[in-house]
Amino acid sequence: QVQLVESGGGLVQPGGSLRLSCTSSGIIFEIYSLGWYRQAPGKQRELVARITSGGRPNYADSVKGRFTISRDNAKSTLFLQMNSLKPEDTAVYYCAGSSRFIATRLYEYDYWGQGTQVTVSS
Repeated sequence: QVQLVESGGGLVQPGGSLRLSCTSSGIIFEIYSLGWYRQAPGKQRELVARITSGGRPNYADSVKGRFTISRDNAKSTLFLQMNSLKPEDTAVYYCAGSSRFIATRLYEYDYWGQGTQVTVSS
């Protein structure tokens, strides 16, 4: 049974930082490309950052320079370091795994976590 479990969300003030984690089981973690998506109320789920099995990252323009995606294959864990957070970053954040070498679209991801809430507010 495949499981992706996010953690690390919470309430933070604008300009603050959070680090999200996503632990996995049931997949050969190191061969999967991985992504972080987010969904704000009333909006579509959007890709925030993704990373290939080889460790090559890619970011949405809205988070470039502020967010960093990384992976620890030995621990089967995906991370998202979020700095300089803004109120518009408020959303439920999901991690996702894909058997494709590069996955850029929602339907290309095979597995999803349950999500973790990030709220940026003063």
